[in-house]
Amino acid sequence: MLGILVIFFIGKYYYELAQDYYRNRWLYGLLGIGLYYAGSAVGGAVVAVADELFDLSVNWDSLFSLSIIAISFGISFPGLFYIVLKRQWEKSVLVIKDEINDIGKHIEDDNYTNSALK
Repeated sequence: MLGILVIFFIGKYYYELAQDYYRNRWLYGLLGIGLYYAGSAVGGAVVAVADELFDLSVNWDSLFSLSIIAISFGISFPGLFYIVLKRQWEKSVLVIKDEINDIGKHIEDDNYTNSALK
């Protein structure tokens, strides 16, 4: 049940981020969910290799411990990618100038520095 809630909220946050920056909402919502599953798989592989190399004594029969490992790695992957994606999109925001208010104004009213226009 916890996994379903985590998947829902990851998809929701990616959906809203894409909506704020006028991107394809469903694509990024599904990307966040895919990153959750990829993070869980990579995290499980990392813990398995680390258990073999360093003898961590992970109880592989306990469903609770495996769920905690999967959820922690699963949340970290989309969380980090969310931060990177948001920073990247904040840098590339286009500022739209509302030129409808400039209709009928003289060029001198805008304080242009070009002396040829004055």
